Formats: sequence, C-alpha cells, structure tokens
Amino acid sequence: MAAKKPMTKAQIITSLADKFDMSKKEVSAFLDDFAELAYKETKKNGAFILPGFGKLVLQKRKARMGRNPATGEAIKIPAKTVVKMRLAKACKDAIVPPKK
Repeated sequence: MAAKKPMTKAQIITSLADKFDMSKKEVSAFLDDFAELAYKETKKNGAFILPGFGKLVLQKRKARMGRNPATGEAIKIPAKTVVKMRLAKACKDAIVPPKK
C-alpha cells in the first residue's frame, strides 16, 4: 500500500483559509511570520515552544572521533550546533495513542 503524500503548503493555506474565513494571502502571511518568529527566537534564546506540537531547541554537539565508512580511517568530527524538535507528549499521544 502506497503512503499518502503529506499536505503541501498551498493545501494547508487553503484548508486554514476556508476554516477561519480568511483570505489565502492573510493565512500565508501569518504562516510565514510565525515561521520567521520561530527561527528568530530559537536562534536568540536557544528554544521556541510551538503550543500543541513541541519545542524547537538548539543543541551543541561536542567534537568527537569518527570513522570514514569507506576506508575505516579515523577522522575528527568538529563541534557544531544543531536544531532539534522535541515533540510534546500531547502531540505524540494524539497521533499514536499510548497502549493501555
């Protein structure tokens, strides 16, 4: 069985515009501004809470030693900062209900 494709941004905008009786342009601007706010706040504060979904978090990774899988040679992997999404328990439970 083939998996269904996820909604596109245009489909999300259309769905929200219909539900809240707003223009597609207003919904699109809201989504873009919300995303921009999330990026800016995560970069500035190290975290941004998306109510009902979870939390965007900056995480610092230490430098470490790794291996080149092709040659087996040891290589140094530099330290870096990555962005993680921690899902809220409510979000997980709504998508995949816990077993009782």
